[in-house]
Amino acid sequence: MSELDEKARKTALTLALEGIAVADPETAIKNALKYDAKKLKVKNEEISLNGRVYVIGAGKASGGMAKAVEEIMGEIVEDGVVAVPEEIVNDYSLKKIRLVGSTHPRPSEKSVHACNEILKLVSGLSEDDVVLALISGGGSALIECPVEGVTIEDMAEVSIALMNAGADIFELNTVRKHLSRIKGGWLARHAYPATLVALMISDVVGDRMDTIASGPTVPDPTTFQDAAAVLQRRKVWDKAPPSIKEYITKGLRGEVPETPKPGDPIFRKVHNHVIASNIDSLKAMQNKAQKLGYNAIILTAMLEGEAREVGKVAAAIAKETLRTGHPIEPPAVILAGGETTVTVTGKGKGGRNQELALAAAIEIKGLTSVAIASIGSDGRDGPTDAAGAVVDGKTVEIALEKGLDPMKYLANNDSYSFFAKAGGHVKTGYTGTNVNDFLIIVVEKKLGA
Repeated sequence: MSELDEKARKTALTLALEGIAVADPETAIKNALKYDAKKLKVKNEEISLNGRVYVIGAGKASGGMAKAVEEIMGEIVEDGVVAVPEEIVNDYSLKKIRLVGSTHPRPSEKSVHACNEILKLVSGLSEDDVVLALISGGGSALIECPVEGVTIEDMAEVSIALMNAGADIFELNTVRKHLSRIKGGWLARHAYPATLVALMISDVVGDRMDTIASGPTVPDPTTFQDAAAVLQRRKVWDKAPPSIKEYITKGLRGEVPETPKPGDPIFRKVHNHVIASNIDSLKAMQNKAQKLGYNAIILTAMLEGEAREVGKVAAAIAKETLRTGHPIEPPAVILAGGETTVTVTGKGKGGRNQELALAAAIEIKGLTSVAIASIGSDGRDGPTDAAGAVVDGKTVEIALEKGLDPMKYLANNDSYSFFAKAGGHVKTGYTGTNVNDFLIIVVEKKLGA
C-alpha cells in the first residue's frame, strides 16, 4: 500500500469517528434539554411541570440519553423504563430510570416484556403528568407489543422477510405500525391525557418523525392498504404468517382500528423534537476535513438505493475527482449519509455498508491515492460485529493474490467473509448512538499531479 493510500484510509476513518462523536446521545440531550424552576425547556418550547415526571424510551442511543436526563433532572423523575440492546444494558449506572435489555435487529419476547413495562408505566396518568420519551434508531425491534392474534415470532418473521426483499425503512415500518399496539402513534394514545415530550435521535433518511422507531408518538399517515401494498410489492404477502395476513385483511375491511391519524386530539399534548441526525454529523465531518487540509463537500444526507449500485456511484465520483477535479479539487473529501438496502439473493453474511464498500472496491481496482469507507454509525452493519469497511485501489489486488474472487463474494452477499479474509473491516463495537450511515470518499491528489 502506498503512502497516499494509507493516508486516505486513515483520513476516512478519522472522519467516521468524528461523525460518531458528534452524534453522542448525552451531548445531544444536554444541548436540547434544560430544567429550571418547575419548567422543562426543550429547544424553544417551555413545558410546565405541575405533576409527576416519567421517563420512557427505546433505541440504541437511549441509554446515553437516559443518563443525560438523570444528570439534568433526575431529582424530579418519579420512575422510568428505557429499552436498550441487551449487550449494553450494564454500560450505564442509573438511579431512577430502569434499563431493560432487549434484542435487535430481531424482536423477541424480551421486546414484548420491555414494551409491556413501558405501557404499564404510562397508562392511567393524569393531565398534569409529563412523560419524557427518549427515542432512537433500533427502537422498532427493542420494544414491541403485537396486536391480538399475532405473535412476536410472526412479527420477526415478516420483518426479516421484508429486509431480505430489499424493503426500505419506510416500507418496513408501514407494516410494523399496523401490527403493533405501541408504534404508529399508539404510545401517544396510551399516555393521554399526560403531556408527552419525545426527544429523537434520527436514523431515518429525511428525519421523518413518523418513521423513527416506527413513530410511537407521531400521527401515522399510512394505512392498512399501504401495509398490504408493501407486502404485495415486495412479494412477501404469500409467505407471511397467516395471523398477519388475517389481521391486515381485517384492517382492510375496517374490522380493527386504524393507527392514530393527524388531527386526533391525543396529539394536542404531544411535543416531538429531533435532537440529532445524520446531517449534523456530516457537517462536523466536513469541518474536520477542512481543518485537516482537505477541500470538502457534502453531497447529501438522504442517500438511498441498492448498496452495490451506490458503491458503483461512489467509485465513479472518486474516479472523476481523481481525473478532472470534479466535483471538487483534490486533496478532497466527499461526504454522504443515509441508508442503503440489500436485496438478498445469496447465502453469505454481510451488511449494507460492507456490500457497498465491496462493490466500490471492485470499481476502483488499481487506483492510487483514493479510499472509500462506508460505516454504520451504530457500530453494527447488518447481523455482524463490523460497522462497515474501508477500501482502496489495492483491496481487490490483495484479494486476488489470496485467491479470493470479489465478484463471487458480492454475488453471494458475502461481504463480511470477503473483508475478514482480504482486510478492510472497520470494527468500533456498539457506539451508543445511531444516525444512519456515513459514506466517505477521500482523494489525495489529482491524476498526474
